[in-house]
Amino acid sequence: MDFALILFLLSLLTGSVWLLDKFLLKAKRADGVTEPWWVEYAKSFFPVIITVFFIRSFLVEPFKIPSGSMIPTLQVGDFILVNKFTYGLRLPVINQKIVQLNNPQRGDVMVFHYPENPSLDYIKRVVGLPGDTVEYNHKKLTINGVVQPLIPGGDYNYTEQDLNFVHTEKNQETLGERKHDLLINPEKPTLYLGSVSEFPGRENCTYDDELVRCKVPAGNYFMMGDNRDNSRDSRYWGFVPDNQIVGKAFFVWMNFSDFKRIGLGI
Repeated sequence: MDFALILFLLSLLTGSVWLLDKFLLKAKRADGVTEPWWVEYAKSFFPVIITVFFIRSFLVEPFKIPSGSMIPTLQVGDFILVNKFTYGLRLPVINQKIVQLNNPQRGDVMVFHYPENPSLDYIKRVVGLPGDTVEYNHKKLTINGVVQPLIPGGDYNYTEQDLNFVHTEKNQETLGERKHDLLINPEKPTLYLGSVSEFPGRENCTYDDELVRCKVPAGNYFMMGDNRDNSRDSRYWGFVPDNQIVGKAFFVWMNFSDFKRIGLGI
């Protein structure tokens, strides 16, 4: 069950008990009679639960990075904070936007509900905005006909969770005003065509063994992982609609395997 829904239901339950006691039960209790345990617990937990619910729904929400698709920007085990209001205020649980603020920009690291299974949250980098034509051809990214240059940064090696050693090449890319590092594995193909899904808007995309080209529909975004050859992203499952956006990642607050990562901006 969605954690936001659990918090909402707990807030509703404990708040209802508190109101029931305040306006009905308390008046009927004889002087000196202690309140029932369930009333005491509800009144104690309600302010805590409603505060956590408000903070997670409208301000910031913590997430843990479970996979290596965003290496080197994010490492497995990073605990991050996500800004919930930078793209607009949304009603919790139903994720309906009620106040429009900023729109996602190229280069933002964004958390969203996975289009193929909205109960899961994914994190990728915004590459294509509504109306953009995004092309990934022989591992070169082109946006609206402009090749995004890469600055080589040397070898980058890491070990996956199954202890498999991976050799890649690190490069620096600029998207919009954001510079970031990404990884390219020269030993892997540009695309695994057999893994491409039938997603809404696929008619906007062209595929072959070394190329994917997509016209991003209105109200949607094209996402890619920084670990380009180890990321299942918009190249495979399509576009992220605005109503599936959770927020913008901005801060690493903990990594129990590497304390040096604490405090890093994203």
